Amino acid sequence: MTTLDAVDRALVHALHVDGRAPFTKIGDVLGVSTQTVARRYRRLRAEASLRVVGLPDPQRAGQAEWMVRLTATPQAAQDIAHALARRADTAWIKLVSGGTEICVNVQTPAASDHSLLLRDIPRTASVTAVSAHQLLHRYFGGPTAWLGRANSLDAAQVAALTPPATGGGKPLTGDDTDLLAALQRDGRASLAELATATGWSAATVARRLADLQAGGTVFFDLEIDPAPLGATTQALLWMAVAPAHLDHVAKTLATHEELALVAATTGPANLVALALCPDAAALHRYLTRRLGALDEVRTLETAPVLRTIKAAASR
Repeated sequence: MTTLDAVDRALVHALHVDGRAPFTKIGDVLGVSTQTVARRYRRLRAEASLRVVGLPDPQRAGQAEWMVRLTATPQAAQDIAHALARRADTAWIKLVSGGTEICVNVQTPAASDHSLLLRDIPRTASVTAVSAHQLLHRYFGGPTAWLGRANSLDAAQVAALTPPATGGGKPLTGDDTDLLAALQRDGRASLAELATATGWSAATVARRLADLQAGGTVFFDLEIDPAPLGATTQALLWMAVAPAHLDHVAKTLATHEELALVAATTGPANLVALALCPDAAALHRYLTRRLGALDEVRTLETAPVLRTIKAAASR
């Protein structure tokens, strides 16, 4: 396993704050050379799957977001998961619960025909069960992210790296397709590279990117293998909470450093979370103590994550 030292962790935190921050700026804030930042970044990309990706915020981009749970035969589950990973409308895919369940995050235009949900998956013979749960509200995750990767910089360093708030912003249009595709491949792509991908001038790319970021329509996420950061055990938590207490419980969970996602959803379990813990014992302590202290949680299903097949965007 890759071992991260203090500089590595500070770099990860810096990219968590601003995924497109220049290496010169990161070096100044961290007190190391630009060359050191660049070298560490390349190493983390190679050894810890680190990647900055530019993504649309589903709620601001007018997209419907679903969590789809599939049960498949053991022989077919991985093949189905990899096939789903090749689709543009899947955002992340995890193999869970002994390798026979696949959890897929699907993002589609709100007015789409939902072909993946209604036609493509049911035609797959090896799928033995399907349930689809629309995410109604994200309390944590997406533009915010797991705090376990953001605990190395002090308040002054975070302030120095935080992009200025500009307000305003503009919605996505069909003209942004090539720009988004390029940012999903590499959120740190230069303006010249983005200009080549879009056919626009670098100045036009810079203006459009600023407009999309200003209103939060596009945000920059940081992907990294959580194991080098001390989280070797992952689990999806499906909870049932009385509707009158849902908002309170979800906001409480959104402050827990063990969680990378908290969202209200449709279905028998109306709240879903993703837990990242150092090991199984730590997950047990979290479930029985911190989560267990919330009496409003009526039922809990824990689905261990065996493998992440696809992260936030296609590689």
